[in-house]
Amino acid sequence: MTRIIKYVFYDILRTRFIIFYTAFLLVCTFAFFQLDGDFGKVVLSLMNVVLMAVPLVCVVFSTIHFFNSYEFIELMLAQPVNRRVIFLSEYIAVASSLCLAYVVGVGFPFIIYGAWQPVSTLLITGIFLTLVFVSLAFFSSVLTRDKAKAIGIALLFWFYFSLIYDGILLWVIYTFSDYPLEKLTVTLIAFNPVDLARIIMLLQLDIAALMGYTGAFYKDFFGSSLGIVFSISLLMLWVLWPVIFSMRIFSKKDL
Repeated sequence: MTRIIKYVFYDILRTRFIIFYTAFLLVCTFAFFQLDGDFGKVVLSLMNVVLMAVPLVCVVFSTIHFFNSYEFIELMLAQPVNRRVIFLSEYIAVASSLCLAYVVGVGFPFIIYGAWQPVSTLLITGIFLTLVFVSLAFFSSVLTRDKAKAIGIALLFWFYFSLIYDGILLWVIYTFSDYPLEKLTVTLIAFNPVDLARIIMLLQLDIAALMGYTGAFYKDFFGSSLGIVFSISLLMLWVLWPVIFSMRIFSKKDL
């Protein structure tokens, strides 16, 4: 398993896409530092890039890579290697390479400017989002043999969690604004990893006061020990369930 991970990992690192992705994050981070030296504002600006661009890059790249690796996967299946080992090796290699590119692209400029503490939450939530959307991309890839259809399903996941879900949440809040919705919104946020990451980052920036009473409730809940455990557990669940279901489908799938 280790050999397969190393081979796929180093192969991905040599691709132009990963180099371009890392360079894109570096340029964005350095550009925000040049525009404003306030670390908090830089993190806030980067948050918008992370919440939109990182999931999109992960679902597209992971899906394309999976289908481009079909010949390699078939070659491995011809060997006495368990299917689950091959699938997990591919997942770990892809997720690790994208996480490394993200950490270098976002974290390196902060280290140069001596601002490691403000970016720690941004790095952690960004890594979790990377893992979540790589998992969803692999789930999309094992559902069909059609590459275009798989990319469409993966993009639908991104579009739903990044745009559509927020619209549904706003509609619920607006429609039932006369009722106490704090606990309901916490429950709804749990069903969207992007919103969950957004709330965690906003609260770490100490701007929950701008969100009114709801923001104060979020800060009391997510800022507590229970809230931190709850958030990490939910993000881990979002990482694990697509991988588990994908692995089961892949182990029974006729390639």
